[in-house]
Amino acid sequence: MRGFEMAHAERDELVRPPAVAGSWYPAAEAPLRAAVTSHLAAVEDTPSGDIVAIIVPHAGLVYSGPVAAHAYQAVAGRAYDVAVLVGPSHHVGFDGVAIYPSGAFDTPLGPVPVASGVADQLMRAPCIRTHPTAHVREHSLEMQLPFLRHVLPETPIVPLVIGYQERGTIVALAEALAGTLAGLRPLLVASTDLSHYFDADRAASLDGVVIDYVTRFDPDGLLAEYERYPTHERGRCVACGGGAAVAVMMAAAALGARDARALCYADSGDVSGDKTAVVGYLAAVLGCFDRPPEETGDRRQETGHA
Repeated sequence: MRGFEMAHAERDELVRPPAVAGSWYPAAEAPLRAAVTSHLAAVEDTPSGDIVAIIVPHAGLVYSGPVAAHAYQAVAGRAYDVAVLVGPSHHVGFDGVAIYPSGAFDTPLGPVPVASGVADQLMRAPCIRTHPTAHVREHSLEMQLPFLRHVLPETPIVPLVIGYQERGTIVALAEALAGTLAGLRPLLVASTDLSHYFDADRAASLDGVVIDYVTRFDPDGLLAEYERYPTHERGRCVACGGGAAVAVMMAAAALGARDARALCYADSGDVSGDKTAVVGYLAAVLGCFDRPPEETGDRRQETGHA
């Protein structure tokens, strides 16, 4: 495929086992597929046009699934060479970006192979390296796999976890993605939740700032907003995967995306009933769309997360 060997799991590498199956989502195939199918079936409208990237949450499936489904329904059945997943590291601190270079990620719906040829190309960037420990417990990418396995069953992945989400790393990752993926048909997936543990009104206000930068397709503005807070407050006040969202937005723009749509926003209290300390969730798409935003179903939907 245009100079890349898109072999899926050609190196006989170990398969990365699920870390949160049975707790964050069902561990058995039938109930997991039923949950994913139900969330997708509830989506009433999707944008038409080319989609280069999506922004999706990564909470437990009962909470974030109804929101994430809006983005995944929008790409269901489309033709992509590779899905590149970018998410934050919740458990391991490190500089740069940790790649899982080959093999597969196992799921109750079957293994998802890694596109090792694309991974090899990405590892030419100094900011990207192997760091197996960063992937062992990380849920930000794993929570995307049930949807991807269902809507794009033949598409291999490249898993990328960002350590310290600093400007240099974010920009370098965006440049590496844009350079490596040019000429392919990629889907970029930014995994991030929004604000954490404010009351619902305050969360909606903080999250509205992020959504505004996304819908205006302004990654530089979002990065500046992210940096407006002390490092330890960025995940709580802006987005735990803010760096992932910015890098994906920058790369998507370089790959030809010109439009952005926010498809669904909700908070964890919509499921738990507790509006005193919520987590915000967004589903958005980036690409080139055939209709203006007011016709694509941009909306807040009262559905769940946590």
